[in-house]
Amino acid sequence: MTIQNFYTIEITDKAGWDRTIKKCIFYDIYHTYFYHSLESSFPSVLFVSEYNDELIVFPFKIRNIEGTGYFDLTSVYGYCGPISNRNFNDLSKEHFAFFHQQFSEFCTKNYIVSVFSRLHPLSDYSNFFDNFGEFADINKTVVIDLEQSSQEQIKQYRKSTKYEIKYLRERDFSIIETKNPKDIDDFIEMYYKTMEKVRAFDRYYYDRDYFHGFLNNDDYEVILLMAEKDGRYVAGGIFTVVGNIMQYHLATTAEESIKDAPMKLILDEARVKAKNKNLQFLHLGGGFAGRDDDNLYLFKSGFSKNRLQFSVWKHITDMEQYNKLVAYMNIWKSVNTFFPLYRN
Repeated sequence: MTIQNFYTIEITDKAGWDRTIKKCIFYDIYHTYFYHSLESSFPSVLFVSEYNDELIVFPFKIRNIEGTGYFDLTSVYGYCGPISNRNFNDLSKEHFAFFHQQFSEFCTKNYIVSVFSRLHPLSDYSNFFDNFGEFADINKTVVIDLEQSSQEQIKQYRKSTKYEIKYLRERDFSIIETKNPKDIDDFIEMYYKTMEKVRAFDRYYYDRDYFHGFLNNDDYEVILLMAEKDGRYVAGGIFTVVGNIMQYHLATTAEESIKDAPMKLILDEARVKAKNKNLQFLHLGGGFAGRDDDNLYLFKSGFSKNRLQFSVWKHITDMEQYNKLVAYMNIWKSVNTFFPLYRN
């Protein structure tokens, strides 16, 4: 007898959310109740599909489409996507078919027009999205393999990166790990100035409560590393630790210290800490806005030769309504790759 079940867990059910994702063989900070509860602009929901002893879990945020009775689904900022208690290539075809059908029916019943998800570069989705929306490769991300020896890791550093780390140490730059509220505020001030300089989108301007709550949560390890020179902070980086992964989450450098590149010393220290914790990966991410050729990607690629593929999933669940929304917004489809188009 086949046992099959499809249901959702709301963001109000912390215990149920946590219990479900912990059944999976892989998950990261971006799948957790904790992270979704901080991203509070729209409610989150966890889709759960059970097929005999197999499990598929897929978190989303539900957004209303302003001025309509329709909605769409999107992932949180970061690397999300589906997770499971099995490798995806070990899941049955019957479960894939069941999940696809149930997910589609949910979208139809709940007036959901489209679905978008950033996917996790460390996951192998195999045939999960076959004949189910569009799977699109975006850019490469940089990862440090922590199972290599420290010597092997440093061998992968770019020559200039090694030189600059040595130069920073010789000039008495130092790294401290801190949760002091005053230090967190110093990081926030530097971060806001960085966002102003690069004219970042509004979604990157997290409020102060976000930073303090993120760093002082009771559920997951979040690390703040600050670079110090002559008694003042000149850079900072926030890292998350979930399972066997350390993620490079947010970072900033004081304007007057950009030429010194103290963030290189912070990343080297993060690598050492991650290695000492017996983690498997330090994931540095990719370039800005999906680019492989900008300064951010160039900076990160100086720490490792290992690359991962970052991809996204796009799925239109109500083509008729989608086209009506695009037409209403008067958007020219043929020259625009933004998804969903009506939110461009």
